[in-house]
Amino acid sequence: MKVEDFNYHLPEELIAQTPLKDRTASRLLLLGKEDGIIHHDHFNHLVDHLVEGDVLVLNDTSVIPARMYGIKEDTGAAIEVLLLKQKEDDIWECLAKKARKIKVGTTISFGNGLLLAKCVRIDDEGIRDFKMIYDGVFYEILDELGEMPLPPYIHEKLVDQNRYQTVYNKYKGSAAAPTAGLHFTRDLLNKIKSKGVLISYITLHVGLGTFRPVSVDTIEEHVMHSEFYQMNQETADILNKAKSENRRIIAVGTTSLRTLETILRDNPTFCETSGWSDIFIYPGYSFKAIDSLITNFHLPKSTLIMLVSALAGKENVMKAYSEAINEKYRFFSFGDSMFIHSRKQKVIL
Repeated sequence: MKVEDFNYHLPEELIAQTPLKDRTASRLLLLGKEDGIIHHDHFNHLVDHLVEGDVLVLNDTSVIPARMYGIKEDTGAAIEVLLLKQKEDDIWECLAKKARKIKVGTTISFGNGLLLAKCVRIDDEGIRDFKMIYDGVFYEILDELGEMPLPPYIHEKLVDQNRYQTVYNKYKGSAAAPTAGLHFTRDLLNKIKSKGVLISYITLHVGLGTFRPVSVDTIEEHVMHSEFYQMNQETADILNKAKSENRRIIAVGTTSLRTLETILRDNPTFCETSGWSDIFIYPGYSFKAIDSLITNFHLPKSTLIMLVSALAGKENVMKAYSEAINEKYRFFSFGDSMFIHSRKQKVIL
């Protein structure tokens, strides 16, 4: 299957540069998973499209200020580093600009030596492992020295850093936000609960597996990078009960979806577990865990548009994207939302 099949043209002015003042004011495109029928609404009406007994699964990861600017200790050259994931206690997998200047043994200084990062490994793709050397609490130092890692297509300065966090973020570790969750407010979540919809949480720390571009010609050649996930027993019990009663499980975001599908790929039922997910979902995949998905609009030729195409069919998804462009929807991280819904329970339109 060709990567080019998942390409589309997006006018640059439709790339959302800043979040809306009201998180719930974004538009919501409803796409029938089975029939491809499209309807338009707004996210603050999401509760109208849910029914009692539905289960929403949210990713409660928290974005860390993962972009850091330092200097090489030996030459003073400026270096930009993006922390991707923690592999061991003080070993972090990172991307670096001007990476060819960084060899094994190179040390980068941040904040006049407040934090040192020594390169201890370089893999075949040029990703580097750094050992972090510091006194004190690592995340407190990171809060002082790092910046929120906004995607490269966002050029506007983000005034309120919390707008790149979900309101329910809990566990630190992501190098990017689970952006489908950015539309929710505490008030909207309470309204959803009041309707009898269950809300449960998993954690997946977003890293290179989610946002790295596809650089091969055919899908089958692409290799996903692993991302850490965990599920507790409470969430597992909720999901197993929903499965047994044929109720809808609705993943909020592709990260939640990939976590749930990973767990049911590796286990007969949902269970308390943690591990590393490198699942790659594209058309032809048979879903085991979820029925529906709330998600944003994704980049052309990305693994994420391949994932939603696996769920709703490539033709349906590309048609929905074309209509969203014609209707001037806002795209990507700070953009509008899509609800790919199943017939298992009726969605009110």
